[in-house]
Amino acid sequence: MHIVYPAVVSALLFSIGVYGVLARRNTILVLMSVELMLNAVNLNLVAFDVWLRDRLHGGQVLTLFVIVIAAAEVGLGLAIILALYRNRRTVDLDRLRALAEPGASEPDGTAPGTVTP
Repeated sequence: MHIVYPAVVSALLFSIGVYGVLARRNTILVLMSVELMLNAVNLNLVAFDVWLRDRLHGGQVLTLFVIVIAAAEVGLGLAIILALYRNRRTVDLDRLRALAEPGASEPDGTAPGTVTP
């Protein structure tokens, strides 16, 4: 098999993942897009490992490490999203920009995030 086919598929998957990260506002969909980008990288690692006929199979070993790190990232990311949902009742990224608690105000009585001259 020629190296161009998995490289093109990987580039398409990575592009779809980048679009998902930049265009989506739902945090679950953003995490899924990051996973799609990691899987595109894994496809490239395995394809080039096979194409270069590496005796140590470094690309495949690195792919296993990426899969383990991705699983940990998803577990931690979902835990953070669940905690945010319990506090804010939303998973919309635009509404999660402020770090203050919902309904909290600044010590001077202004709304959080407002700039006073």
